Amino acid sequence: MKSIIKITNLRWIFILSLLFSLSSCQNDLNLVTKDDDQALSEQFFANNPNSYKQFLAKIYAGYVVTGQTGPAGDSDLGSSVDEGFSQYLRGYWQCQELTTDEAIIAWGESDNKTIKDLNFNTWDKDNVFTEAFFARVFYQIGLCNEFLRETTDAKLNTRGVSGDLRSQISKFRAEVRFLRALTYYHGIDIFGKLPFMTDADPLGIKPPMQSREFIFNFIIADLGAIDGDLAAPKTNEYGRADQAAAWMLKAKLLLNSKVYTGVDRSPEALTAVNKVISSGYSIITNRSKLFQADNNTNGAQNEIIFPLCSDGLKSQTWGGMTYLVHASCDNAVGKLLGVDSGWKGYRVRKEFYESVGTDDARVAYVSGNTDPASITTPSVDSDPNAFNQGKKLTKFTNIRSDGALAQSVSMPDTDFPLFRMGDAYLMYAELAANGFGDKTIAKGYINDLRTRANPSAATVTESEVTPDLVLNERAKELYWEGCRRQDLIRFGKYLSGYNWEWKGGVQTGVSLPETKLLFAIPSSELRANSNLSQNPGY
Repeated sequence: MKSIIKITNLRWIFILSLLFSLSSCQNDLNLVTKDDDQALSEQFFANNPNSYKQFLAKIYAGYVVTGQTGPAGDSDLGSSVDEGFSQYLRGYWQCQELTTDEAIIAWGESDNKTIKDLNFNTWDKDNVFTEAFFARVFYQIGLCNEFLRETTDAKLNTRGVSGDLRSQISKFRAEVRFLRALTYYHGIDIFGKLPFMTDADPLGIKPPMQSREFIFNFIIADLGAIDGDLAAPKTNEYGRADQAAAWMLKAKLLLNSKVYTGVDRSPEALTAVNKVISSGYSIITNRSKLFQADNNTNGAQNEIIFPLCSDGLKSQTWGGMTYLVHASCDNAVGKLLGVDSGWKGYRVRKEFYESVGTDDARVAYVSGNTDPASITTPSVDSDPNAFNQGKKLTKFTNIRSDGALAQSVSMPDTDFPLFRMGDAYLMYAELAANGFGDKTIAKGYINDLRTRANPSAATVTESEVTPDLVLNERAKELYWEGCRRQDLIRFGKYLSGYNWEWKGGVQTGVSLPETKLLFAIPSSELRANSNLSQNPGY
């Protein structure tokens, strides 16, 4: 399906050794060499011209897969972190969604250690899910840095690389720098300050801690440096980054600049968002295609600026889209979504249901569920671990746009739309609502999104384009797309002024301390690297 996911024989000593330079991997994640078919990096590159693209594919696939041989076994991170827990998208999604009104998961301590602490905003430095995501972030960054070390002009000259391959590698390098920037962006959003390394640093050192602001500035500068080397919008292979993806990432960073650095850079965010909107991507007519199993070919690729690509046969994992589809439903609804079972996992909380209502076509409430309580009871009520309490929504499906099932009923083919034009429209509207941009244009973008879902939907006027309305529109358009925690923080609604069921571990919800704006640096990282320091409150 998506060939960028196809990986061949990347079990290299250098991939493992590069990870030993990261803070905890050698001791706490128990990384070990795999088997006898390993080769030194220099030999691999010298003997295989295709190795550069294969390595690039491994980096892209790192956001989706967890190892070399399938959903469970031969994990990239060794045996000390549960392979399914450590999947990149699953980790990021849980941090951004389970900690908000947009999702609460029914699994308790007996099912998944410490996941309830994400539900209750009571996580600490030993939460296994945030520890796994931290490890996954630095696995990705390590891969990016090593690719860049192995593709310098000096290295390529030594190997006699020239012509078309050398030109391709130049673009590969720009894409890898984008992917490193993307990963650091996720890291500073979740953890704030981080251990920091680039390809300029030698292997074997323990990386120093750098501030959120330092890394923010590094990302912005690196995105500017690679702009001319990335493919023009919509000219790269599907699933690979182009200029529009980098512009979108830059816009995301600048929109959150006040949170990350204390400096409002909304005018620059507006410039970046306008570049995205004029890039050639556009919102598609049939919104449901964005979340279907063939969203790489059914027209959704015209709106999806940067996806995380899944393939039910080639990129099998218990995280990612497998988790997002199966865990949203019971067995009966799972059949409607094209999967063989429902895991009875997450659903929305009462306050989300009350704020978005039932009359917006973008919010897909479950129909056909065998449990009537799941339709009639908006509240999670007294037992957050009871899946039959609370409202059930659907979004992602493993069914193609022609109604056919995907390749596998266990592992979805559906790609995750990490960046898409609908989000860019609402980013513009947010800026306009805060005094940057044109409210007339913003009104048009909001109404375009409303009416494509339902042509008879009520439309908004310019005077109605306020921050509160935009936040609500983001909830309706983007729920379960990994935006909610970041949005609530940016809009000043995360800590106080807005409570939801079980926020802070109390059924009616309570305000959170400022320390909960960030997750803890895992204690295992602190033990392994004396250069690191903990976030306040942990």
